[in-house]
Amino acid sequence: MGGMTLHDPDELAFAVARGDRRALARAITLVESARADHRARAEALLAALPRDRTALRLGLSGTPGAGKSTLIEALGVMLTGRGMRVAVLAVDPSSARSGGSILGDKTRMERLSREPSAFIRPSPAGGQLGGVARRTREAIALCEAAGFDVVIVETVGVGQSETVVADMTDVFALVLAPHGGDDLQGVKRGVMEAADLILVNKADRDPGAANRTKGDYAAALRLMRHRPQDPQGFPAVMTVSALEGAGLAEAWDAVERLFAWRREAGHLERLRGEQRLRWFEEELVAQALQRLHADPRLAAELPGLRGEVEAGRMSAPEAARRALGA
Repeated sequence: MGGMTLHDPDELAFAVARGDRRALARAITLVESARADHRARAEALLAALPRDRTALRLGLSGTPGAGKSTLIEALGVMLTGRGMRVAVLAVDPSSARSGGSILGDKTRMERLSREPSAFIRPSPAGGQLGGVARRTREAIALCEAAGFDVVIVETVGVGQSETVVADMTDVFALVLAPHGGDDLQGVKRGVMEAADLILVNKADRDPGAANRTKGDYAAALRLMRHRPQDPQGFPAVMTVSALEGAGLAEAWDAVERLFAWRREAGHLERLRGEQRLRWFEEELVAQALQRLHADPRLAAELPGLRGEVEAGRMSAPEAARRALGA
């Protein structure tokens, strides 16, 4: 790649489309940057990408201790073994608050990172809340343009990130550990409703507990209403073992079957259209806020308004209206 820099978006887009991995890494660094000059080049880069390439976008989330990274690695190795190109992107909206290290379980994907047809990108720590999710959408577009067949978007944080990831992928899977017959794990209803597939991992350790967990979640899913974008049999609950590889091929078959059905029934294009619109709305809000904060009149007024709101002397809506000069 020689002396290529972030400065020429067209050159960078061409290198990404050619499948140059260093160019892809550099392009993702560019779209993740908050610098104004970098944002302008990032937009030019995204505009220059080929639009005729698309990947299967799989969202994957899981409760702590469910073995999500091990599962992603095992799945990735299986898919690259079948000749597919696989990208793994991590999303952690909570990192902006905690500032914690995101690289913890990335170091465990050593086998997959050695695969020449795999690309693993950890989520950046820090930055504005929600900014990571905004830029992940752009990273997905870059991976698709680079010719990846499958883009796995993994949540690293817990809480709001599951629904964020479901909102930018075609199929969303939830990874759970078997429970020993006690109550259902504390999986929020919103996450359950977003899940297309629930994978009960570590089935090799205690098949009985795994099957009980599968039964419990299957019963819970039956109580939720059938969604029009689902064929018969979905959402589905399956048992897998990331360590032994048992059930992985079946789980991937279910992902592909759902993806193909949604594409043929016209749900996929509608779903992606809705996601693009939400992306637009989020960008509109984010860019409007940036402009507001750059306004010198507002910058002068904000500290006083914040003080009034904090002290309870002015309501938040009134202060916002004054800030906007309404």
